[in-house]
Amino acid sequence: MTTVIGVRFRKVGRVYDFDPAGFDLRRGDAVIVETQKGFEYGECAGGPRQIEDEQIIPPLRKVQRLATPEDRETVLRYEDKEDQAAETFRKRVEAHGLVMKLVGVEYAFDGSRLVFYFTADGRVDFRELVKDLAGLFRMRIELRQVGVRDEAKMIGGLGVCGRPFCCALFLSEFAPVSIKMAKEQNLSLNPAKISGTCGRLMCCLKYEQDAYESLLAASPRAGAAVKTPQGGGVITDVSLLRGTVQVRLDDAPETTKTFHTDEVRVIKHTPGRSGRGAPAGGDALPAPEEESPGHDGDPQ
Repeated sequence: MTTVIGVRFRKVGRVYDFDPAGFDLRRGDAVIVETQKGFEYGECAGGPRQIEDEQIIPPLRKVQRLATPEDRETVLRYEDKEDQAAETFRKRVEAHGLVMKLVGVEYAFDGSRLVFYFTADGRVDFRELVKDLAGLFRMRIELRQVGVRDEAKMIGGLGVCGRPFCCALFLSEFAPVSIKMAKEQNLSLNPAKISGTCGRLMCCLKYEQDAYESLLAASPRAGAAVKTPQGGGVITDVSLLRGTVQVRLDDAPETTKTFHTDEVRVIKHTPGRSGRGAPAGGDALPAPEEESPGHDGDPQ
């Protein structure tokens, strides 16, 4: 087992593990760490914790020291300069005739590097732009193209629910979501209703997916032939959250009756239909799997 401390470099950025190096660190403490980019200013995302040695992603770098008030002033000073750098970037992009949308600007803690995050349709040849910016700012310039999810995370905003974007509020990493989740949760497949402001499937589809999978595993599917306390029939509709099914009885095909899933027993599934599971006594058939598209990565 190895003791590590999680450090993030952005408000809701990805958490990276470091060796606490004997420092008494707690959640919220500001620290200076060495990364492959140089020395960085970060914040502890939690207290020290122990992980298995095989979970460590080498090299495990050490925390160099606790951040001082002067370090914080340095960070704030660079943040004040970001708006001016952004305006300069937009003017130079226009001058070079490039089609790019600036998303964010970030100065390195040691002042040796300036990073511009942007979105664009397809690849952009920005080599001349980098040379131009390097001459203006007199430091190393990096341009990083990010996806629409990262753009939403960096800019922030309000979702269709009226609350701030989850990605900008608390999601440090994106989890894969797929249209299969919307189907299993019986949501409308209208893209306008299941897509976030970024235009991709809403991240919140993932939140209740485990619960729906458990319910699907314990529930029959529509189209299944079942036995009920009132005789045989066919399921016409399933309410997963209520735990009930609508059954068209063989003796009264013009009407449907509501039963709890515990009251029905699956006899067989209708050909062409599949079930994730069925109550005890029924035969379950596997559901077809769909490809789950991944999210764009964290630019940090």
